[in-house]
Amino acid sequence: MENNKLETITKLFEGKEIRSVWDAEKEEYFFSVVDVISALTNSTEPRKYWSVLKSRLKKEGSEVTTNCSQLKMLAPDGKMRLRDAMSTRDIFRLIESVPSSKAEPFKLWLAQMGSERIDEVFDPEIAIKRAVNYYRNRGYSDKWIEARLKGILTRNKLTDVWKENGIEKDYEYAILTNEIYKSWSGMKASEYKKYKNIRKESLRDNMTDIEVALTDLGEIATRELAKEHKPYGLEQNKNIAKMGGHAAKVARDDLEKNLGKSVISHKNALDYQYEKTKELNEGENHH
Repeated sequence: MENNKLETITKLFEGKEIRSVWDAEKEEYFFSVVDVISALTNSTEPRKYWSVLKSRLKKEGSEVTTNCSQLKMLAPDGKMRLRDAMSTRDIFRLIESVPSSKAEPFKLWLAQMGSERIDEVFDPEIAIKRAVNYYRNRGYSDKWIEARLKGILTRNKLTDVWKENGIEKDYEYAILTNEIYKSWSGMKASEYKKYKNIRKESLRDNMTDIEVALTDLGEIATRELAKEHKPYGLEQNKNIAKMGGHAAKVARDDLEKNLGKSVISHKNALDYQYEKTKELNEGENHH
């Protein structure tokens, strides 16, 4: 696991300590299973409780235990020790399996989320309104929201062209997107996020107006070049993506020359800061 970070989450369960590891490559948190069990059950032997529950879930054929990883976390004695950990998605599935009144708020939240998504299938406008309200609540202006929604459409037009040109797998879309970012900003998306000190949050949601404009320009240029040259397959599309990103780089260089400063900003739109984290030993991987 590359660029892992360890930190403690203390606000999820009434102040109970929940250790977690951030996987920068997968952009996902992995939580200590025993900590969650302890918070939900107040068991004096959470490890034993988890052992019994794990055996039961395995017999039932649950995928939750299959997706359980062994990751190093800080133990009470101050040493790093391997502990069972799960992603956010699997932790929620685990919570559903634990008979605890403390789990009810999470179960109700999950049920509500499911109901809302079903409603959105029948009326997609609900999803759009939800997104608009989310951005407004975070302090974004209506002008910014309008540009953001248009940017989503621009992105979809590009991925449609890529699909026509033989791009089918998610990782291929990610590679091509990174080629555009690298060409104009000098950074892959993950590196850009690290530069802005964000994790799972959307990179575009934390960009300045100029950064968003350059991103859009790179994608629009890539789309038009792809439509004109009709590349096929990953390698040919990578070359076109570099050309599209270069168009945005030219615009960036010209603007920076006249401004006398970089348009790449450390700023993000978060109204909170991540707590200080400790780097894990390099080279640690999932087991």
